[in-house]
Amino acid sequence: MNRHICIHGHFYQPPRENAWLEDVEAQGSAFPYHDWNERITAECYGPNTASRILDGDGHIVDIINNYSRISFNFGPTLLSWMEKHEPAVYKAILEADALSQKRFGGHGSAIAQVYNHIIMPLANKRDKVTQIVWGVADFEARFGRKPEGIWLAETAVDTPTLELLADHGIAYTILAPRQAAQARPITEAGDQEPWQDASDGKVDPRRPYLCRLPSGKSIALFFYDGPISQALAFEKLLNNGEALAGRLAGALDTEGNWPHMVHIATDGETYGHHHGKGDMALSYCLHHLESEGIAKVSIYGEFLEKHPPKWEARIWDNSSWSCVHGVERWRSNCGCNSGMHGSWSQEWRQPLREALDWLRDELAIFFEKEGGKLLRDPWKARDAYVSVIMDRSPESVDAFLKKHAKAGPGADPATVRGKILKHMEIQRHALLMYTSCGWFFDEISGIETTQILQYAARAIQLAKEIGGPDLDADFTEKLRDAPSNIAEYENGAWVYENFVKPAAISLLRVGAHHAVTSLFDECGERFDLYCYRGVSLDRDYLEMGRSRLVVGRTRIRSSITYDETEISFAVLHLGDQNLIGGVREFMGGESFGEMRDQIREAFRRNAVPEVIRLIDTHYENHNYSLWHLFHDEQRRIIEEVFQPTLEDSEVALRHLYDRSYPMLNVLKQTRQPIPKVLAATTEFVLNADLRHLLEAEELDMSRIHNLLNEMRAWNVQPSEAELLLVITDRVEALMKHLEEKPNDLHAIEQALNLLSVARSAKVTLDLWTSQNRFFRMAKELLAKKPDGAASAPKPKDGCREKLVALGESLGVKVQ
Repeated sequence: MNRHICIHGHFYQPPRENAWLEDVEAQGSAFPYHDWNERITAECYGPNTASRILDGDGHIVDIINNYSRISFNFGPTLLSWMEKHEPAVYKAILEADALSQKRFGGHGSAIAQVYNHIIMPLANKRDKVTQIVWGVADFEARFGRKPEGIWLAETAVDTPTLELLADHGIAYTILAPRQAAQARPITEAGDQEPWQDASDGKVDPRRPYLCRLPSGKSIALFFYDGPISQALAFEKLLNNGEALAGRLAGALDTEGNWPHMVHIATDGETYGHHHGKGDMALSYCLHHLESEGIAKVSIYGEFLEKHPPKWEARIWDNSSWSCVHGVERWRSNCGCNSGMHGSWSQEWRQPLREALDWLRDELAIFFEKEGGKLLRDPWKARDAYVSVIMDRSPESVDAFLKKHAKAGPGADPATVRGKILKHMEIQRHALLMYTSCGWFFDEISGIETTQILQYAARAIQLAKEIGGPDLDADFTEKLRDAPSNIAEYENGAWVYENFVKPAAISLLRVGAHHAVTSLFDECGERFDLYCYRGVSLDRDYLEMGRSRLVVGRTRIRSSITYDETEISFAVLHLGDQNLIGGVREFMGGESFGEMRDQIREAFRRNAVPEVIRLIDTHYENHNYSLWHLFHDEQRRIIEEVFQPTLEDSEVALRHLYDRSYPMLNVLKQTRQPIPKVLAATTEFVLNADLRHLLEAEELDMSRIHNLLNEMRAWNVQPSEAELLLVITDRVEALMKHLEEKPNDLHAIEQALNLLSVARSAKVTLDLWTSQNRFFRMAKELLAKKPDGAASAPKPKDGCREKLVALGESLGVKVQ
């Protein structure tokens, strides 16, 4: 077949990790999820690993991994987060690439991406090289093969970038149609056709193009179909999978019999995050194209091997897919913005880039001079450092140092190792601070811009720690030229001083966090705290009534730079939010034992003022409280501290409800309005009763249904948020159990009962994981096998009917 269709998804999120903790802290705007990575994984990345094909009745008849049927790239920094926090989704993405190689003649669906999404035409050559080297190395480590293609951030391109891609063995990249300048057929040597104008989207996107480079090398270019991609991303084309298939089929050449491929490219988040259930429209589109024989679903590598370019093209240098002015969106007030703040200016973009360029160049001078004393070739070492970024183990670090560190007599190995690692981390953060999202939106105080400023602050801090120049004041001054659109924020310097620098963390601050949390958690001798490791050297915990005291010593070490310090601490908790603590670096000659004994003895005598005085005396100017905890742990401990108050409140409200119940009945029977305070109390108590019944080890369905009837009588709505969480978690646990023990009739009935409660309470559950588990199980246990096929194990008597009923409740059709 000469008709091909390819769909490419660019799956990417900017790195959101705190620059000092190396992990993403809670983001309130992503509620009810912890952060935006988690939320988008739940809405998009996960669903595309197991997308549903529905029948006419809305039942699931098949579940497919969309990634195995489309072309896709994932940002390396996103995959790094996903490997740690969403391992099942991460594994399914890697498996999809392996499956796709069987489907597409040995070519994989996945392609690489420049490492942290910088705008390549605006980068210097060294940074361009590192972005490619790191992106390719990350891809090879994850997917176990070399990438054929690579995604350029925002498809931003210039000829030097294409030269570097060709140098590194990249066969093709994907561009927007308006990035084509000229095109012509490739003819026999010496017989050149004239160049044809291909600007303003006049290029035919259905064929690959050869781009001949000044060096003599070449690279293939695919210009995606702009109108269809636009309709998919910003119109309503994704509302219906069959309509999407029809639109793609409509772009095929049904008259000419020449090999061509209609292909589109959009942000991958389109399929589920930007457009709810977009993954299902995508899976049905692919299903429809293949089942109806409309075209061969393909990917770029397969098509390129079978149909090499017969045309060549030239590009517009400094062009991109999301800025009609080229790449100005990432360095000037070109007019491109989110559209949400029409009166705002982006005059801050140019000063921000100039400040970062200055900082990058100052750090490069320091790196070449001082790093050159420690490393055989500093810039080659930076390119190779991606091996350590991907594997922070001591063995990986030692292998890196063995290959790149200079051998020097008399130098302390630990000191040399620490300096080299800090030089490497300075350079890593100097690259991260160019992540494109920092310029994409409307305001310099936005979370994307403050994130890249965090990387700048971390690089400045590390340089100072190893004897480099203190660049902070000059950098801050340059940011004053970047105006904010919000009057009280003034400019970039104000944003940097108030939103970025307060996030900076030292080993002492890490120790303070550990000291406070050790009041609430029984930590072992060794513990991990974000990217830090701790060893508890001495710890005394005392409790008296509501008061608690912890006194101890701990060694804290960075897993990134290997910095290390020993701290001593004393923290007193008097209940609720009343917490007083002191933390400081431990001095080898001091008498920790004497101090500990003094504080401990005063606490045992319940001499609280004396305990506070001793903490102030021994930890002068080093005092910490609940407010010094890192954000996630702060929220958790505040909830823990607040829990007794909530329990007391429930007891008090239940007492009020029981005492008022007769009068409430009178008011209801006489149709008198119920006072708001009593109505709210009734709602709270009945929902609490329902939650307790659903959390019980054995479900009492009679009491549950009676309670639901009572709630209807009082016109009380079940708390959907609480029910969704409790029932979803219990159903998922039961389905996991049934995967191992599918004949557990009691577990099947428990799941059916829980789903029945949800229907009665009119609560829509998140059954995605449970449906996936049941679908896999049903294929083995319940599906009809064709004649001659090996028989699957059969469910025991009585279980099959219950399992079929469970499938019906879950919305899964049993074949």
